Amino acid sequence: MGSKAIAETACLGCSSATIRNELAELVSLGYLEQPHTSAGRIPTPRGYRTYVDELMKRQKLSLEESEQINNDLNLRLQKLDDLVRQVGSLASRLTDYPVMALSRPESVTIQRFDLIYIDANTFIIVAMLSNNTVQNKLVHLPVSVGQEMINRLSSVFNANFTGIAEDKITPLMIRSAERAADDTMGLTSVIASFVIEILSQTQTGKAYVTGASKILNQPEYRDPDKAHALMAYLSDSRNLKSLPASALDPENEIRVLIGPENVAEELKDSSVVMASYDAGDNTRGLIGVVGPTRMDYSKVAAKLSLIASALSQRLGGGAAPPPGLDNKLIIKGDTNE
Repeated sequence: MGSKAIAETACLGCSSATIRNELAELVSLGYLEQPHTSAGRIPTPRGYRTYVDELMKRQKLSLEESEQINNDLNLRLQKLDDLVRQVGSLASRLTDYPVMALSRPESVTIQRFDLIYIDANTFIIVAMLSNNTVQNKLVHLPVSVGQEMINRLSSVFNANFTGIAEDKITPLMIRSAERAADDTMGLTSVIASFVIEILSQTQTGKAYVTGASKILNQPEYRDPDKAHALMAYLSDSRNLKSLPASALDPENEIRVLIGPENVAEELKDSSVVMASYDAGDNTRGLIGVVGPTRMDYSKVAAKLSLIASALSQRLGGGAAPPPGLDNKLIIKGDTNE
């Protein structure tokens, strides 16, 4: 849109020359760019981030839209077993974009270790988890070990390996624990491997993508190579399971990742709007809409917020939110993820 058209339609009370100067300043500051020589200016990821963080107005759905979403959720929760897939299908239909739907248990940590000495070649690892379950393993050793060493290892692991997620356990941390326990027999690595194994097992979940072909309706993806790369990424559920744990953080009701803020190379030219919900039984779910960076963030966020709120109430306990609920909207981005 030219500066003259903006001056005539936006009622800004300034001339087209002033608008051109302002737009030129936005280019110099990195908020606008010209994608190619014959093109007009469009917002950069930095421009979209400023809009989402500082300028975007919270959109409230109409009573009819809210009632439709709640009614659809009621029908699906009553009739369909595969909730994750159906929630994704509903969100895709409401937004007209591809949707990633994921559910996995909340991050589990170990609350306490008990290492039980049996004899010189045998001990038991007992780990009490934050989800109130207990895991144990009988360890047979090819070498002899004294009870004092087992007690020392128990103290080291209780001091350093409790209350932390699997991705925080690093080789450096294991080596430090080995030195602290004065362990020269590799027992620290045996125990740490068991810790990583049980914490990893608690993170398995379901992941689906629905409406992937809808990306082809967007002009940004008319390039076959670009569209194919994105659709191939979305079709592999392993990519969704590798989403950072912070995406399921209950404090982040709505998250928006714009262009380069996404880790995956296939998403560098796209935006992802994500909402998390409480799926009950110590499990959280995630709904993520994938689209061009120019998507209507406010509208997408409002719909995802209502879906997530309704699901949390029904699955996590309590009554469903009333139609037209003015959901709290928190927009967050993190360029480090």
